Amino acid sequence: MKVGLIRHFKVERGYPNKWVTSKDLIKWISEYDQSEVIENEIDLGDVKWQRCYCSDLSRAVKTAKKVYKDDIVYLKELREVKLSPVIRWNVRLPLLVHLIFIRGAWLLEHKSQIDRKRDVIKRINVILDKILQTEENVLIVGHGGIMLFMSRELKKREFKGPTLKRPANGKLYIYEK
Repeated sequence: MKVGLIRHFKVERGYPNKWVTSKDLIKWISEYDQSEVIENEIDLGDVKWQRCYCSDLSRAVKTAKKVYKDDIVYLKELREVKLSPVIRWNVRLPLLVHLIFIRGAWLLEHKSQIDRKRDVIKRINVILDKILQTEENVLIVGHGGIMLFMSRELKKREFKGPTLKRPANGKLYIYEK
């Protein structure tokens, strides 16, 4: 059995290069979610993929439709972890500082975060339980953060595959059991 993880195509709306307030950050997140993608070819290898599951966010949907021609199951549970600014003041900070604060708050399960770490890991495990009920080869099209945790959970389930640090957009990572 093989599980292929694909991060959505690169998004046209890149990261802002400037200092941003939390309000600017929230606006950018919304624009990022609505942005078009830059398609690239994805080599699916010689694997016969029998099923495809995909986040229901448009960037993942467009990616899945490009690479998988049969029916696709769209799941809200495969959405990326929501970014929620920790600092809500009208102070401009570099985007990187905001992201470090957000990541730290998320790891510490700070009340500012919408998606709690333990809930995300539980959500991933519920989805994997559902997806892995059969011995079919399965593609999962989603987002970088979710892929990191999904990769770890697959390895806990004795799948062999790459260790992900920052998954590339529009690239297939295969896990096999």
